[in-house]
Amino acid sequence: MNSENPVSKFMFQIFSKKRFLVDLLAGFVDMHNHILPGIDDGAKSVQESIDLLKGFGEFGVSNFIATPHIMHNYYPNTPETIEKSLTLLKNDLLKQEMTNVAVTAAAEHMIDANFETLLEFDQVLPIRKNYLLIEMSYLQPAINFDNSVQKIASKRFFPILAHPERYVYLKSNSRKYRMYKEQGLLFQLNLLSLGEYYGKDVQKKAMRLVDEGLIDFLGSDIHNMNQLQNLREIKIGNKLAESLFPLIEKTIYNFY
Repeated sequence: MNSENPVSKFMFQIFSKKRFLVDLLAGFVDMHNHILPGIDDGAKSVQESIDLLKGFGEFGVSNFIATPHIMHNYYPNTPETIEKSLTLLKNDLLKQEMTNVAVTAAAEHMIDANFETLLEFDQVLPIRKNYLLIEMSYLQPAINFDNSVQKIASKRFFPILAHPERYVYLKSNSRKYRMYKEQGLLFQLNLLSLGEYYGKDVQKKAMRLVDEGLIDFLGSDIHNMNQLQNLREIKIGNKLAESLFPLIEKTIYNFY
């Protein structure tokens, strides 16, 4: 982790009025991304993975938990396919002497018809052994979502709902967000949602979720260099920066 005092760095940025989001991310642990090569809609090759990692390194992020999709009929990944892709990437990191970069792997699990079978037969990939990153369709809620959440808890995992701000059927003032929290769901916000990459409605929901204290963790959900460039360009105000800093620290604490 970056040895510089993060509080001092943050206060310097506040008073110097720097507004780029990435200026707050030195030492950050990116716990949701698609940097593993060739197994989902993220990096297509090892070289693309390396380019992404170098890009992150430019603003001080060097610790990653890769979370490729596990999605029935689209990205039917398994612990074996994910481990194989991770090994390819790690071998190239060694060849390029990028010894400062740490990459481990988990997965982003779609709550679909096959999810509970994977859970039952221990074919899921948790983050740091305790957390399970999950998602739903952006267009409609999963019919088996509540039951799946209960089964995740019965397996002694903490479920993290990826990018709750991006589900179009959840409005910014939806009571469903608080209902999910009452079910024990943790929320992970995409950093790109703090700009307009996904649209103004997603940005509005992201801001509201942060303001209401409903977000637990942050992640990039980066798939490609275009998204990384968009992340570099996001500017934020001081009030939002103050709200994000504890979330950055919490993410580092839980996943470093």
